[in-house]
Amino acid sequence: MVRRTGSADLPLHGGRVPAWLANRMSSLGAVICEAIVHHYGRDEFLSRLAHPFWFQSFGAVMGMDWHSSGITTSVIGALKRGLQSKGDELGIYVCGGRGRHSRRTPEELDTLGMRVGFDSDKLTRASRLVAKVDSAAVQDGFDLYLHGFFVTCDGKWTVVQQGMNDKKRQARRYHWHSESLASFVDEPHAAIDGPHQGNIINLTDHRAEGSRSAQLNLFRGLGPDRIVEELVAISGKSSGQLPLPHLVMPAHHDVRSSDVFIRRLHGTLAAAADRGPVDFPDLLLMPGVGARTVQSLAMVAEIVHGAPYRFRDPARFSLAHGGKDRHPFPVATRVYDETITVLKGAVQRAKLGSEVTLGALRRLDEQARRLENIASGPSLSEYVQNELAQTAEFGGRSVFGWEQPGASGNARRNG
Repeated sequence: MVRRTGSADLPLHGGRVPAWLANRMSSLGAVICEAIVHHYGRDEFLSRLAHPFWFQSFGAVMGMDWHSSGITTSVIGALKRGLQSKGDELGIYVCGGRGRHSRRTPEELDTLGMRVGFDSDKLTRASRLVAKVDSAAVQDGFDLYLHGFFVTCDGKWTVVQQGMNDKKRQARRYHWHSESLASFVDEPHAAIDGPHQGNIINLTDHRAEGSRSAQLNLFRGLGPDRIVEELVAISGKSSGQLPLPHLVMPAHHDVRSSDVFIRRLHGTLAAAADRGPVDFPDLLLMPGVGARTVQSLAMVAEIVHGAPYRFRDPARFSLAHGGKDRHPFPVATRVYDETITVLKGAVQRAKLGSEVTLGALRRLDEQARRLENIASGPSLSEYVQNELAQTAEFGGRSVFGWEQPGASGNARRNG
């Protein structure tokens, strides 16, 4: 995996995740982690977390607002809770979090180091350095408020941290990955997510090596007059970032056709219809949610098996279970719960030596890729309207309450 993977605009959103969704996010996030570790290992899971497009898609498939900065906080929190009891089994631990929780990262690493056996002093230094670099060496107008440290039992790690710009109502997410990290101050990021702000101060750019050395020389007894002279000499000169793939997270809350690669959605729907009766016959006998759950499983299967290029449209993954603010439709809690049940059963059976269900999920993903260039299906608007028409049947719920039958899902009640 390359160390720089792109950037993204993230609208700054407030609010809290309701308990009914937070609990489900913890369960689904943990079991997806287990599936990835089972298939590809711990290092691959760290690599996924270090990829901003996958990270955003991961949050969307768990029912969060698909485009917002809130995905960062909620995903880190969900994984911290969900993996708490599975850390020793998987060899993956989550430290830090938002606000005061971020400041507890050194303490949590120290406690883990004594129990697990890795070098907590070295990891604590890494944690502090990445925070210092993103708050001081990269001066882009965003104040850090979140620091999530993912570490494996053998001392490898990924850091996901985020800053905010209140005036612009925007957030920027920074991804770090220990794999192939040669220097904390010479292009160390796996990726930086955030809106383009014009020229910024980024002393971690490899082209700034001369500047870093010059600054050290200036502060080695040359005095303030020399510093002022140098500032005058370099005024008007600036250096921009190297061009990177840029994921734009728009301000609009609704999911639009321009936000989704429709052919991939059609491939997913076709694969679910094709493989579902073969691989999930018992599931399809359940009234109401069987076929719909297979569609969600196909999207979750892509989160587990998909290559990085497939996550350029995170909005598509919000179609798996919906979103907490009713965009693109209310969270289908019955489908969500069935997805968790199927995945947990698949992982548990895999631990006992049976790969039947996990293999079925992989075939779903493979079939979707084969069909996406030839399959046809509904427009995005038609798909969403169909979901709204069935939202009460699927246990539709949002921050506004449970959905009631009738009125194509437009009626709702508090609860």
